[in-house]
Amino acid sequence: MPTTKRESFYFGAMMCFGMVVVMSVYNLYVNGLIHTITISGFLIQFLIGFIVAFILDLFIVGPIARKIAFSLPYDKSKKIFVILSMSFCMVLGMVFWMSLYGLGTAYVSNGISTDSIVQSYAAIFIKNFIVALPLQLLIMGPIVRFIFTKIKGNPKVNVA
Repeated sequence: MPTTKRESFYFGAMMCFGMVVVMSVYNLYVNGLIHTITISGFLIQFLIGFIVAFILDLFIVGPIARKIAFSLPYDKSKKIFVILSMSFCMVLGMVFWMSLYGLGTAYVSNGISTDSIVQSYAAIFIKNFIVALPLQLLIMGPIVRFIFTKIKGNPKVNVA
């Protein structure tokens, strides 16, 4: 887990990259657009989505999720509880904002009717949450933590 701001930056970038790739492909599939988008179109949408997600992670969702996760009543000495609470809070916050981003981009590109904007948002949120939470907990989180610890290295413990 990251311990400095610099480490948090790299960890967040790696996590956002993986989550945005998978969630972008998932959303294209769910909306029936996977075979209609060009590779350059996907890369542009991915880049914009990644930038938005990373900014949200760094400045809004990350700090709020940390405060909430560490204020919950659980044994913080157990690493698994810290990881689960942080992951849940991050997914909840990121799905909230990125679903809003998705709704906005769908409105701009498809012209969603404003009659059912709340229903559209709720449907997007639920579809994203049921994929993002297990993706984060079971796939992306462990992969990114593994890669991060390999890059960061394990500090040597001095035994005197």
